[in-house]
Amino acid sequence: MVSFSHLDDSVPESHWARHLAGRSVLDLADLYPHGPGRLVVLAAHPDDETLGAGGLIATLAARGTAIDVVVASAGEGSHPASPTLTPHELAGIRKIELRDAVARLAPQARVHFLDLPDGGLARHRSALDAGLAAVVGPAEHTVLAAPWRTDGHTDHDTAGLAAAALARTRGLPLLEYPVWLWHWGTPDDVPRELVLLPLGGAAAGAKAAAMAAHVSQVQPLSEAPGDEALLSPAVLAHFERDFESFILTRPRRPRDVFEDLYRSSADPWQFESSFYEHRKRALSLAMLPRPHFASVFEPGCSIGVFTAELAARADAVQATDISERALALARRRLDGSPHVRLAQAAVPLDWPEGRFDLVVVSEIGYFLQPSELHELADRTEAALTDDGVVLLCHWRHPNEGWELTGDQVHEVFRARAGLQVLAEHCEEDFRIDVLARPGTPSVAAQSGLL
Repeated sequence: MVSFSHLDDSVPESHWARHLAGRSVLDLADLYPHGPGRLVVLAAHPDDETLGAGGLIATLAARGTAIDVVVASAGEGSHPASPTLTPHELAGIRKIELRDAVARLAPQARVHFLDLPDGGLARHRSALDAGLAAVVGPAEHTVLAAPWRTDGHTDHDTAGLAAAALARTRGLPLLEYPVWLWHWGTPDDVPRELVLLPLGGAAAGAKAAAMAAHVSQVQPLSEAPGDEALLSPAVLAHFERDFESFILTRPRRPRDVFEDLYRSSADPWQFESSFYEHRKRALSLAMLPRPHFASVFEPGCSIGVFTAELAARADAVQATDISERALALARRRLDGSPHVRLAQAAVPLDWPEGRFDLVVVSEIGYFLQPSELHELADRTEAALTDDGVVLLCHWRHPNEGWELTGDQVHEVFRARAGLQVLAEHCEEDFRIDVLARPGTPSVAAQSGLL
């Protein structure tokens, strides 16, 4: 995290003008090959949408694009030492300013306030994920714009991470707009992928009018100390350009990522040949509290190596995977197991009907965004029979390109009041947890030894 204050001297705009000259131009027609489409802009605070993407909003609105602006917090923390306005009063003012600003950019735009705490988005990440996902919806022909995930302000960074996770999950183009980078950064901090959107006269004028609408930020609240303008003329100069800047990430759906993996290798994780994988599966099976299960669900079954071992201890197994290539290999492996049913699906969205006395959540939790992980835990618990068991197993090292860790996945499940830990194993590389409903007897008790 970068350490800076809005009171610091801002990098002169003339410096950025020289450095950004010659950057590639953002092709809006390429972003919207099927027509006007839809733009969803996430702002951490009122005014982020205008400063970082006001010209984009105005340009696309003029072309007939549907616009949704999602505002995570009301920005009540912008003047913590104000003697004239309470945070609650300031929040009300900033919401009015936001609606006024957006109306100047795109009169037909829809505004959504999530009312999360200013300065506290990281602590409310699940609510942010859920609120953004609800607005984006099915996401057909939608482009998502959000603060740059390394902008240096904790709320901006959190909003950017939430947008990046949803864009990856839904397969959306993502435009990240820097705000504070221009205040604290150097040319070396600017991503190579940054592209420019030239603003026509109408879009630039609409943006200027929208910036002026955020009165509480660009003008003093009063003459009293603590009521000074938050955005100085030097800072505002970075947003009076005749262009805007975005880091463009083109969509790659998780399904595409995994299809590519299996296209390059029939066993990308070496399930069949790795001693590490053999040992991990043996430990997982040894920790199960019963020798046999009636009905097992295994999402993320990959090529079916563990599925085959589960099938030897179950009356029925349902197994799913996001990759059709992986499932084709699993079908070949399990051809002689009629009690195993395989299907292409992605959890938690595609959850099968019925109840299970064993649900296996192995090496898939960190591929979800936080809100999806909580939904996965909800669905898993709800699908358990009264004597049902959850087997969790995850890698503990970082997964490049994915936000969650294996430890975070396990803690979400372990925190549920409706589940208790029956057995646990943790080592440097991976961990295994076996969870069941409270009051479930130990293996010794089940075996009549107690």
